Amino acid sequence: MPVVDGMAFDAMAQFSAVAGDLRDPYPALIDKRRDEPVQKAEFASFIEGLEQTTFIVHRYEDVANVLRDNVTYSSSAIRQLMAPVMGDYVLVGMDEPEHKRLRALVSVAFRQRSLAAWEPFAQSVVDGYIDRVLGQHGVERGSAELVRELTFPYPIQVIAKILGVPSEDTAEFHEWAWWIINVAADPEKGLASSAAMRDYLAEVLEERRREPGEDVISDLVQAELDGEQLGDEEIFSFIRLLLPAGAETTYRATGNFLFGLLTNPDQLAALRDDRSLMNQAVEEAIRWESPLLITSRDATVESEVAGTVIPAGCQVVAHVGSANHDETRWENPEVFDILREQKPHAAFGFGPHMCLGMHLARMEMRVAASAVLDRLPDVRLDPDAEDVHIHGERFRSPTSLHVLFG
Repeated sequence: MPVVDGMAFDAMAQFSAVAGDLRDPYPALIDKRRDEPVQKAEFASFIEGLEQTTFIVHRYEDVANVLRDNVTYSSSAIRQLMAPVMGDYVLVGMDEPEHKRLRALVSVAFRQRSLAAWEPFAQSVVDGYIDRVLGQHGVERGSAELVRELTFPYPIQVIAKILGVPSEDTAEFHEWAWWIINVAADPEKGLASSAAMRDYLAEVLEERRREPGEDVISDLVQAELDGEQLGDEEIFSFIRLLLPAGAETTYRATGNFLFGLLTNPDQLAALRDDRSLMNQAVEEAIRWESPLLITSRDATVESEVAGTVIPAGCQVVAHVGSANHDETRWENPEVFDILREQKPHAAFGFGPHMCLGMHLARMEMRVAASAVLDRLPDVRLDPDAEDVHIHGERFRSPTSLHVLFG
């Protein structure tokens, strides 16, 4: 198991800092859903230098309708934003029919039954990190910090293995992922990281064509639909999207899940006693604290949402976090309750762009939580830890999870 080195620790601090300091956005969103379900605002566009009228959609049904309709609400703005660092074939920024073709070619590797084969590896990664916790600290000491020692380094190891990237290169991939995601903070480093990843992947693609393996890159170079295969640039774009997504959102979702359990001991006890609750506990965690709060679309024609006219050419922001706390759909939505009635949430999106990695994220969250409950006896938050909390304006997660066990 690779040791998480100084680079990864620095990257974790940067991932945390970019999220912002906002602790609890949800009280203000109650007022928005009630009084201004579609909020008009003048914001800078995601595209640098372009001022664009923006409409923020807050209610669950409206968010679902916007995300399902990728004809009226185009994903092209995301493509324009990401193309400089992810290439011209950014799956999340494509519209039909181009999106349907590419997604069909890459989705085979991310079906639920395909990912089942990777669960033993995910388990071994988690066990490796917990071995380190126990080896360094010992049950007799009984303390750990689960973000730095588990939830942050774990997902990049899994996604790299699934892709077929050697474990010794994951630290470098993590750093590239950081600069690709945050290209606006330093365009030069973002573009350099994108080019470095492309050069690295070009060699990997050639190797997999000569000697295919049991990994996603091998699947991609061989994928065929109606006699058509993926081009190299399409594969490069997909992997440059997938690696950062696997590095960031899953680490945040797993941290949020553990935070929800640790700050609600009754919920943790219920899950420890009845592991059949695990799947619904994962869904509740993702609903309660989604790792990503918003996503955007561009209105291609004039439309109307909740009585508000949205002119063509405006940006439409679907507020996933607000949708997942809609009190007309969930009773006491601000409460983390793994026993509540299960209903579909908005965290993975809707329609053609529903998250391709959702089954992977669920599996990784389940494996990590199960291992913590199984191997860290009587795990609980350290009462002397400094101000443990979830924060973030767009991305949300805890910076630290100091725990005691044993």
